[in-house]
Amino acid sequence: MEPFVSLFGPIDAILAPYIAYVLLALLVVNIAGRALEFKQHQQQAESGDWTDLSRHPLRVGTNVLLVVGSFYYLTVHQHGGMVFATLFLGVFITDLFEFESRQVEVRRGVDLERPKGAIAASLLALAYIAYQTLFFIVAPIWNGIV
Repeated sequence: MEPFVSLFGPIDAILAPYIAYVLLALLVVNIAGRALEFKQHQQQAESGDWTDLSRHPLRVGTNVLLVVGSFYYLTVHQHGGMVFATLFLGVFITDLFEFESRQVEVRRGVDLERPKGAIAASLLALAYIAYQTLFFIVAPIWNGIV
């Protein structure tokens, strides 16, 4: 068991045991926000004005919360936090490039493609944080084998 170092005092006492669950919930909301943003982009592309393309506030807000949360998770659980922070920063950077590619597609007048890179990166981050939070479900079977 890791020694628990309280870096943020009362915040650690309240949030530290539940941070992985909070990150899991935020990541699911982020994926839903990404779907809403894609539908919004399709509607904005039909209007024909490529300068009208905008980011969805739900996805942007959850991105910010997930970046901050992943860095906080890094202070609570070093190994899991480092892996998740790296994975989510990959999602964050992919989102930036996917938005720019949607603008190019609208400007050129071609059909919008789904943000495949951001979807794949967010599913990888989701798989990892789900493994971190829900391992207790398969722990008896896992411990019986290993």
